[in-house]
Amino acid sequence: MKSTQNALTTLIKATACAILALGAVAQAQDKKADPTGTWTWTQPGRNGGPDRKSTLKLKVDGEKVTGTLSAPGRGGQSSDVEISEGKIKGDEISFAVSREVQGNKITSKYTGKISGDSIKGKMAFERNGEAQSRDWEAKREMEKK
Repeated sequence: MKSTQNALTTLIKATACAILALGAVAQAQDKKADPTGTWTWTQPGRNGGPDRKSTLKLKVDGEKVTGTLSAPGRGGQSSDVEISEGKIKGDEISFAVSREVQGNKITSKYTGKISGDSIKGKMAFERNGEAQSRDWEAKREMEKK
């Protein structure tokens, strides 16, 4: 009788653990990544020049993402540009940035995957009629208290 009771107790404990684990997995899947905040990354400067730091400030409303990207231009001066087409679905983010350079509109399309406090992805653009892409990885800046 005692061995049947021990087996039953073990079965009940195992079932309870499985139910709790499934609940935690379901809750984690329901939680959408939140890109709200300030993100930064650097890329090497042209011709061995100093690194260029980009700052992305994002806000989320449902599946819509808005914000600005501040990046240094050719003269080293940073300029803020509104992002467009911003979307988030689960942990996948996408947006576009359009700039005017020497009278030409250049649009870069960013895609990425959010994991905690980092976004890793690709930036696609066209240069001289050829499709180009670069990897990008941004880190979330912690708010100063």
